[in-house]
Amino acid sequence: MQRHVDNTQTGDGTDAEQEEAPLLAQQPSFRTGLCSARCGLALVLHVSLFVAYALRVSLSIAIIAMTNSSHPHGWSSSAPHSNYPAFAQDGVIFPAQYTLWAKWAPPLERSRLMNIADAGCTFGTFFALLVAGIICQSLGWPFVFYIFGGVGCVWCLCWFLLVYEDPAHHPCISAREQEYIMSLLAHQQQVERPKKAWTACPGDVRQERRHWLMFYSFQGSSHGHSLPLVAMAKSLPLWAITIACFCTDWLFYMLLTSMPTFMSYVLHFDLRDNGLFSSLPYVGNGLGHILAGLLADFLLARRVLGTAAVRKLFSALGMLLPAIFLVAVPYIGCSSTVVVVLLTLALTIISMTGAGININHIDIAPRYAGFLLGVTNTFGIVAGIIAPTAVGLLVSRDLQTGWRNAFFVSAALNLFGLIFYIAFGSGTIQDWAREDTAVQ
Repeated sequence: MQRHVDNTQTGDGTDAEQEEAPLLAQQPSFRTGLCSARCGLALVLHVSLFVAYALRVSLSIAIIAMTNSSHPHGWSSSAPHSNYPAFAQDGVIFPAQYTLWAKWAPPLERSRLMNIADAGCTFGTFFALLVAGIICQSLGWPFVFYIFGGVGCVWCLCWFLLVYEDPAHHPCISAREQEYIMSLLAHQQQVERPKKAWTACPGDVRQERRHWLMFYSFQGSSHGHSLPLVAMAKSLPLWAITIACFCTDWLFYMLLTSMPTFMSYVLHFDLRDNGLFSSLPYVGNGLGHILAGLLADFLLARRVLGTAAVRKLFSALGMLLPAIFLVAVPYIGCSSTVVVVLLTLALTIISMTGAGININHIDIAPRYAGFLLGVTNTFGIVAGIIAPTAVGLLVSRDLQTGWRNAFFVSAALNLFGLIFYIAFGSGTIQDWAREDTAVQ
């Protein structure tokens, strides 16, 4: 996708326009293309997450084959029902990725770059669900380890060769793109810093550039600085993200782990006859991530909405619509097709939070984005552990009423998380995440 950003200053406008206008006005003319280093990083991260999640899912399928060798055809099209092996993996991959993006993604390109990368998770899951069973059937389960493990090792070498910490250390990035990224990220720190003036003379270009570089050196990096834990604990925007992540992950993992069981025991739907159909939510979720990222950046670039409004809009769509679908499911009746469509749409539309709460960490605290994601991801993992257990307890008492209550609880949690996030969410860098001494 290519985009040309206008250099001219704009006049007074709405609050959203005033929030984004400084960023737009300072952008040099630069066309974004697949050959740019930051787009290359998005593709590398996409493949990395694709490989990581394909490894996780293929391992689950291979383990079933190992322990059930007397039924070699039983696992070829079934999805693993547990996401616990992914938790440790998520705990290290995503904080590291967000730390990179804090130094690589310009403010008005974050949504699409990060969501393109994140889409690798669901596409990798979809690919492994289709391929791993076929490999087990035709070649035997050991080849799942050989093939996927070998690809993972090779890609690990590519990762160390292709990925660099920031644009300043990338050997192949153009000087124009390097300045474009660094100046925009540094400028974001400056325009959101109230009542701070440049110490450089207006016409001193070299001095101004040194200031940009000084600001940029603090962007996305907390090395050598103590974490402001007390300020973080008191930050309502951070709590808004955390609670919204908990509620969203509750619904996501509840659907992901329980949907096959619901279709089998309530709808009497045989997923084994159609492995492709059972994988459709993953395809929809991946495509939804990409489309949501493109649309969010379009709204920001056109100054239709400000950063906070865009994050809240996509969070609202990704949390409210799935909640409505879940509430509607118990009242559909025996129409299994409609129920399956609603549940698939719920898993697809929830991906819109990728352009909302998931990116908001970098908006409010780019220097601590990796750490903050680790914190909020922990709450999400806790939700992913509790949700399937709660569903099991509810369903064990009464099948129909239990599933209805499980859907209602998930929908109510999502609604609560959305209201809290809309009330207290923010799109600007928080005071505790700024480096005030940089301009002195």
